Amino acid sequence: MFSIEHDFDATVVTLVDEGPAPLQEDVIVNSFEECITVEQYDPRTDSTMRITLSISQMRDLAAAIELPEGVYSRTGKG
Repeated sequence: MFSIEHDFDATVVTLVDEGPAPLQEDVIVNSFEECITVEQYDPRTDSTMRITLSISQMRDLAAAIELPEGVYSRTGKG
């Protein structure tokens, strides 16, 4: 399950793990104009872990999900 919210400066997508245990904590993806952040609470450290991706890195990740093993470079817009 997931939700989408449009805030003033970002689009926020929350991914909720469903199914049999063990379940993972919610993943929150914040899409800003200049970057994407991915956050998840870590109960072992009682803190929220965050990574920041540039828009280019996010596009690479989206493209990589469907590709076989190898080294790639995106060209053009897309």
